[in-house]
Amino acid sequence: MNSRRAFFINTLTTASALAAAKSANIESRIGKKDWRGVTREDLPTPSMVIDIDLFEKNLNHMANHCKSVGLNFRGHVKIHKSVDIARRQASLGAIGVTVATEAEAELMSNSGIKGVLLTRQPAGKEKTNRVVAIAKRDPSFITIVDDLVMAEQLDEAAGAAKVRVNTVVDINAGLTRAGVEPGAKALAVAQDAAKRKNLNFMGLMAYSGGASHTKGWEARKAKSMKDIAGMLETAEMCKKAGLNVRIKTGGSTGTYNIDPGYLTELQAGSYMFMDTGYIKIGSKSGAEIYEDFAQSLTVLTTVIVRQHAGTATIDCGLKGVLKPTDTVKGRPDVRIENQGAEYGMLLWAAGDRDYKLGDKVELYPTHLDSSTHAYDRYYIAKGDNIVDAWPVMGRVGIPAQR
Repeated sequence: MNSRRAFFINTLTTASALAAAKSANIESRIGKKDWRGVTREDLPTPSMVIDIDLFEKNLNHMANHCKSVGLNFRGHVKIHKSVDIARRQASLGAIGVTVATEAEAELMSNSGIKGVLLTRQPAGKEKTNRVVAIAKRDPSFITIVDDLVMAEQLDEAAGAAKVRVNTVVDINAGLTRAGVEPGAKALAVAQDAAKRKNLNFMGLMAYSGGASHTKGWEARKAKSMKDIAGMLETAEMCKKAGLNVRIKTGGSTGTYNIDPGYLTELQAGSYMFMDTGYIKIGSKSGAEIYEDFAQSLTVLTTVIVRQHAGTATIDCGLKGVLKPTDTVKGRPDVRIENQGAEYGMLLWAAGDRDYKLGDKVELYPTHLDSSTHAYDRYYIAKGDNIVDAWPVMGRVGIPAQR
């Protein structure tokens, strides 16, 4: 073997060994916070990657907007389930976080996040007791009710624990999944909550889920106004009845620049990452693409099979929440198919910018809530370099205090 060939082989061997060592040491690097020399290429796949520059741009845009229009911000945790992100939002002026489950509420409260609002009523003994336990530890915690039976159940549990629970009444805003009908029925629930010894009536909630993804800003505004009109009417009825409506909460990423003047606080969550569903709803400017926020989150995958022209197999499938409506970063021409638990397919015009075996491919997910729920952490990237990792927590059960 000549010296030039030997040098080439040794160089390849050394590079491979270094790459293997970095991959093997990812877990230890997380604990040590040592990311020197680690790039996207070194990450295990599939994994979630946050472009920190785009992410921070999104956070700052939302925070500045809310401050400028006098709207309190209580971002939704169901999107990210990350204490690191919640703390960043708080540092930019958020008054708390919105959560969908008791596990998310426990995670945030146990981690020192104040102003946690649980937006799904805790019916049943197990859920009610968990919520009352949070309220006993954290006086800033808030939950919701949409039923007289729920108000009674929560009041009794709170009384047994000798605690007063902050309570908001959930008003139906178009989604039949939850919320008391606005008007007289909603007023009755609010009055009942307000008179109970162990509940502290705070106000009303109305989430117009149908408006959030309505395409076109004018159509979105019309849908949102129609859906929350009942809550706004109920708020006036409450005030006339002598109830103090301190909170009118709701809204979404899609309605963030529609809600000011109607709501007192915003629950938007997707804005920080964006997904292929939200990016197509259109901006107030009339642009077809929702240009207000950037797609800062991708799922990093690897091409693991290249046997057919215009087709590549990647290592992300059903378990990685791959969907045909996902898109490939930088390759709008590529179509995606799901091929099972661990397999996905990329399809494109044969011969046009072919992928190679081992190539890394980044995908924009379709539905952030379900995608982030499938992964243990976010890898944080600045350019091609990995600079941190944030755990995804609070998915099931009772999370340990962090």
